[in-house]
Amino acid sequence: MADDALLKSDAQLNKITGNLALALGTDILFKYQRDWIEDEAVVKIAEKSRRTGLTFAEALDDVMSAVAPTNAQNTYYLGSDKEMAKEFIDACAFWAQKLNMVMGEIEEGIFEDEDEDGTKKSINTFEVKFPSSGRKIVALSSNPRNLRGRQGNVVIDEAAFHDRLDEVLKAAMALTMWGGKVRIISTHNGVDNLFNTLITAARRGDKKYSVHHIPIDKALEHGLYKRICLVSGQQWSKEQEQQWLEAQVALYPTKEAANEELYCVPSQGAGQYLSRRLRSRAQSDECVVERFTAPDGFESWTEEQRVAEVNTWCEQNLDSLLSQLNPDLSHAFGEDFARSGDLTVFSIGEVNQDTSVNVPFMVELRNVTYEQQKQIMLYIATRLPRLRGMAFDATGNGGYLAEAAALKFGTELVDCVHLSQAWYREWMPKLKDYFETNTITLPKDQDVLDDLGHIKLKDGIPLVDKGKNTGSDGQKRHGDSAVSIAMLIRAVEMDGSAIEFTGLPSKHDEPDDNDDIDYEDLSAYQGAGCW
Repeated sequence: MADDALLKSDAQLNKITGNLALALGTDILFKYQRDWIEDEAVVKIAEKSRRTGLTFAEALDDVMSAVAPTNAQNTYYLGSDKEMAKEFIDACAFWAQKLNMVMGEIEEGIFEDEDEDGTKKSINTFEVKFPSSGRKIVALSSNPRNLRGRQGNVVIDEAAFHDRLDEVLKAAMALTMWGGKVRIISTHNGVDNLFNTLITAARRGDKKYSVHHIPIDKALEHGLYKRICLVSGQQWSKEQEQQWLEAQVALYPTKEAANEELYCVPSQGAGQYLSRRLRSRAQSDECVVERFTAPDGFESWTEEQRVAEVNTWCEQNLDSLLSQLNPDLSHAFGEDFARSGDLTVFSIGEVNQDTSVNVPFMVELRNVTYEQQKQIMLYIATRLPRLRGMAFDATGNGGYLAEAAALKFGTELVDCVHLSQAWYREWMPKLKDYFETNTITLPKDQDVLDDLGHIKLKDGIPLVDKGKNTGSDGQKRHGDSAVSIAMLIRAVEMDGSAIEFTGLPSKHDEPDDNDDIDYEDLSAYQGAGCW
């Protein structure tokens, strides 16, 4: 009897596995839908464009969960209104039929709910049961009390528009103790909405939630408009797709509204990302900024002259700072690149045992040739104790310096970053976290303070604005050190193994019998591993 049950279970599992493989085929689901289903995180969040079919994919996942031969789960769906609840249950019925799953009739019931003021009201509920497992999928109202005492998975749809999302989440998270999972799906509803706050916290690592970003352009890339054409009997073309997108955007009353509804950019974002109080609190007199501006006509000097000038400057301004670094701590390097006009900025980070980051010094370079920027970068980096990570702005001409570092230290230790909104969206919240938790110390320098003030929310994304200001030297700046510090945070959080530190011998030390390097000779610069 037990063997028969086991065989039956195996047959059912094979059937389910085969049907799921069919459902996950490219002809039925888009890639972003498959990615969502295949993500097994306990809590996952989707910030999405309107009408991209993610709830439809979630219905498939919930049907599969309800009929699983082992560890089958109930699902409780919380939408914002009756029509959403009915539409979701209909989607579940569609998938059950598509996958040849036996299900009961859709049952509509009445749930007696109660407002906060005690007013009684009747709420429609929809439910579908699966006889093979005894599990069910239920669409409830968004009152958090409805989840109390239940067990299973929870789907919170259009979460940003729930009146009491915090209470709903509090009730939903309790279900995870016994194996339940929470799925949070929504378009945005303002930068200050709890939905956006959760996404921000997840991106900066405060919450162990998985985040899926599905704007309209990603959906189109994965075939959304091709499907629309197929259903409506139209012939697809790239030009027609672009016209359709432009028409959709034009339907919204403002650009901000279109960005929020279609491109997953929360509205109402403006102003400085880091308050002056946070920036000032992070500054210390013990940290310094060293600045080097290339002399007039520097490019026309001979190579030997340029190398000698920079080497002398490094010895006079950097050697004492490098010698004060703690050899027992790991170090990181962040860079923002510019050749002329703006600044190249190097930020040196010392990572303490408690994971806080001290920036003992930063280096600003103005109008310095590519080769001499490389010379200074390598002079510093090769002398950093236990180097754990380096992050470079590899956008445009910055790729030269980033490539030089990668060739010297290896790609596991060097991240060549191509700056984009996606990068800022991921890493600026992590940068802000260091300021909010008071775990970063920076030079007490007005230019650094002002540069960090140039990080501003634009369409809900923290970016360095395009405006320029005048620095203490009377020259123009463009938030350069802010990008360098953000790169430093990226480098600090890299997983590459630290390079063990062996100090280079001083030029004043007597050479060993086997040491044929003359540190007074500039030609030895390359031999010292710094060229």
